[in-house]
Amino acid sequence: MKNSKHKFPYEWTLKDAVFTKDKGKVFSCFASGGGSTMGYKLAGFDVIGCNEIDPRMMEAYKANHHPKYAYLEPIQTFKLRKDLPEELYNLDILDGSPPCSSFSSAGNRENDWGKKKKFREGQAEQVLDTLFFDFIDLANELQPKVVVAENVKGLLQGNAKEYVKRIYKAFDDAGYYCQHWLLDSSDMGVPQRRERVFFICLRKDLAKPFLKQVDIFTIVPGLDLVFNEEKFLFRDVYKNYTDRPLTGQGLVLYKEAREGETDLRYAAKRMKGKKSHFGYKLTYMDSVPLTILSSDRVIIYGEERFRNFDELCECGSFPKDYDFCENKHEYIIGMSVPPVMMAQIATEVFNQWLSKI
Repeated sequence: MKNSKHKFPYEWTLKDAVFTKDKGKVFSCFASGGGSTMGYKLAGFDVIGCNEIDPRMMEAYKANHHPKYAYLEPIQTFKLRKDLPEELYNLDILDGSPPCSSFSSAGNRENDWGKKKKFREGQAEQVLDTLFFDFIDLANELQPKVVVAENVKGLLQGNAKEYVKRIYKAFDDAGYYCQHWLLDSSDMGVPQRRERVFFICLRKDLAKPFLKQVDIFTIVPGLDLVFNEEKFLFRDVYKNYTDRPLTGQGLVLYKEAREGETDLRYAAKRMKGKKSHFGYKLTYMDSVPLTILSSDRVIIYGEERFRNFDELCECGSFPKDYDFCENKHEYIIGMSVPPVMMAQIATEVFNQWLSKI
């Protein structure tokens, strides 16, 4: 089985997983349904709690992970708490994925910066592009050994680069060496092309044994995060059934699509004279599975359907017995760091840093 050649299997279940919990303690912020949490658990860490603003995401998190500590509130108030347990001040890793749509290349980017937004009904409005600094404020308070923060590739593009400089300065002021990597989950044993930026920071008082000269101006703790696992193709996860049929205008346009096209914009141009339906992507058996979005509209070419439940779980490296608590599968998986992706990163952070501290 191709899956067995990789460090972590993308096809797995919670009930059969062995979580050793012997690599250190983790707390997860902006935890969503717990994608990163499952990655840390697969790597052997003990994830002791979470912070999340969305009650439906927290319901799913609790149902699957049973956290010792769970805080359902905005990080702006969570970071100000003075009643946090001592255990949260002795963390090995503070993890977080600050909401990032303001910087996504698929969004409005600069036009949304500084504006209050919310992801879905039931959430409080927040200025999304300041949440990263609230997270750094929390790191400054808790002083974990390592901080891991995941975000979108768009942070490294255009005017957002200035935002990254501010992130580096804030982590430096909080007492951390900060570095970032642009990683693709398809290189890490995940059947999904998903590029994300990971900021990985080591507390300065622990960093001396790992410091390396990058250039004449820069010294940082050395950390090798190069992954070259064999890529999976869509045929590796393909399941021949339909539970999300293509309907409406999407179906009409799909019938006019031509093999090799990446989405339905070209069919729309031919039929209506202008391009539309950019978000309706086409995938092929011999291609790496496309990124799962929270409103996933990836169509299997040759079939009148979107990716089904099993394909979404495997492409996202989510366990098949995950309890979605009536949330749409694509929403939780699309909002989450693929567990196998985080397991790979957490393993290297432990092997190269934490195990030697």
